[in-house]
Amino acid sequence: MKNKRILYGTIGHVFLSVLSVIWLLPVAWLILQSFRGEPGAFTSYVWPKQLTFDNYIKLFTETSLFNFPRWFMNTLFVAIFTTIITTIVVLLTSYAFSRLRFKMRQPYMNLILVLGMFPGFMSMTAIYHLIKAMGLGQSLYALILVYSGGAAMGYYISKGFFDTIPYAIDESAMLDGATKNQIFWKITLPMSKPIVIYTILTSFIAPWVDFIFVSVIMRDSYQNYTVALGLYQMLTRENISKYFTQFCAGAVIVAIPITILFIFMQKYYVSGVTGGSVKG
Repeated sequence: MKNKRILYGTIGHVFLSVLSVIWLLPVAWLILQSFRGEPGAFTSYVWPKQLTFDNYIKLFTETSLFNFPRWFMNTLFVAIFTTIITTIVVLLTSYAFSRLRFKMRQPYMNLILVLGMFPGFMSMTAIYHLIKAMGLGQSLYALILVYSGGAAMGYYISKGFFDTIPYAIDESAMLDGATKNQIFWKITLPMSKPIVIYTILTSFIAPWVDFIFVSVIMRDSYQNYTVALGLYQMLTRENISKYFTQFCAGAVIVAIPITILFIFMQKYYVSGVTGGSVKG
């Protein structure tokens, strides 16, 4: 039995190693292309004949046609404010469904479950006209509203985490005169660091990688593009041959903030996904 466990473990590690190599190959190829000095979108070889930093330099200096620095800052602005709003809304909603008992609690939860089954892009035309009627068309504030507007629908994982915290802690605090508001901010939230980090990460990624909604809302407002829509313009038929390597450089830069966040917060992210428990 021991030999079988060792054999199965070895096979599992080899299998996972092969999958890791397959997963990393496209990433490695993208990084290599970002340093390629030869023009053109497609080559018959993998390793560039000439390595250069010009693609990264041009990305930040040649901004007359593709203003990548502006798009990057737009995305960062939208992502930060979306993360703040979404995190607060999700945590408050999750805590309310987990700890409070009110008449319409279960119907609300069922309604959110049903609404969550419909893809978001089904409503993008209606959302566009609503935002236009509010006078926020083609603005970064419109994107923040879109990305954080349905934040409460993502309460499931956070609620599951709050459910693992013993209610006896709340009862003890209430006996000492604490209100529900004080219990949430001063007791529950400090004990819920994993789920807070998880919510922050998922909220930050959504506007960073979105393409559909920003393309509908921004349309021809070139200076208000985010990186996802802006970089896509480099892949059009008339631009791809000249700007493909700059696109690769931009894709690498865009991945850096998210990669850094995951590296430093990985343990909290995993804890948030798998749930948590507090011994009382």
